[in-house]
Amino acid sequence: MRGGGAQDEALAQMSAKTGLLVFGGGGQIGHELCRATHRSGLGVTGLGHAEVDITRIDDVLKAVGESRPAVVVNAAAYTRVDQAESEPDAAFTVNRDGARHVAEACREAGAALIHLSTDYVFDGTKPAAYDEDDAVNPLGVYAKSKEAGERAVREALDRHVILRTSWVFGAKGGNFVKAMLRAAGEGDELRVVDDQFGCPTPAKQVAEAILAMAPAVAGGKSGTFHFSAAGRTSWHGFAKEIFVRRREITGQPSPSLRPVATADRPAPAPRPANSELDCSRLAATFGVAQRRWRHGLVDVLNELLKA
Repeated sequence: MRGGGAQDEALAQMSAKTGLLVFGGGGQIGHELCRATHRSGLGVTGLGHAEVDITRIDDVLKAVGESRPAVVVNAAAYTRVDQAESEPDAAFTVNRDGARHVAEACREAGAALIHLSTDYVFDGTKPAAYDEDDAVNPLGVYAKSKEAGERAVREALDRHVILRTSWVFGAKGGNFVKAMLRAAGEGDELRVVDDQFGCPTPAKQVAEAILAMAPAVAGGKSGTFHFSAAGRTSWHGFAKEIFVRRREITGQPSPSLRPVATADRPAPAPRPANSELDCSRLAATFGVAQRRWRHGLVDVLNELLKA
């Protein structure tokens, strides 16, 4: 990120205050953000669901008011994509109403907000990467609740950044990498979808992007942006790379992988066929460059397999 008077002033403001307040501090991105922030020396308060339930407005107002952060990061979300189809009220209560509560608390406290959203706000029919100006068309309950959360943030708070990301994985929480490692131990052939495409994104890279953006967001930068790791693949291609790297680390043989179509693996919630995000606006605005997802995968597998 380029330096300058406004950024220096924003950094001074962040140092004078708590710096960052993170809702969803126990999740994949929240966990990595708290780790990275502690290493950077910037003050951080990470709050998991046990500390603050974002569906309770009074608790959110109290947390933001007491912490007095320069920037709040809302990484809290209902992410059970298939279960959301049978629990729409729960999904909307967290992803829409909770997002609004955080934005309203930021407005009351004079803080800026970075709100995390998802590639699922798009329907996946575009053959090229989605940019921020493309029309949203969420398909399932989870997707619709996240898109509703974006609108709630825009309506409640001017000083905000909505950051959409995709196919997030890390050593913390539930994700595709950990699901593949568990499935490999069951000894059966793994049937993995090969006609859905996107960009796997290490949670650590998202956290680093947020940290790089935060001073400018504190200084007034707003808008909707995309961030993912570089490199497009299918779920089958992702799984294949997981097991290649697993074999290099542990010497364990790879399970049999069979590519299948989405139609052969029906699920309660529809998925976008193309989740690739165009991240050029983020790079131009904040100077945040993408890195290859494979490098981050090795780091995550080393942490998981050598623990």
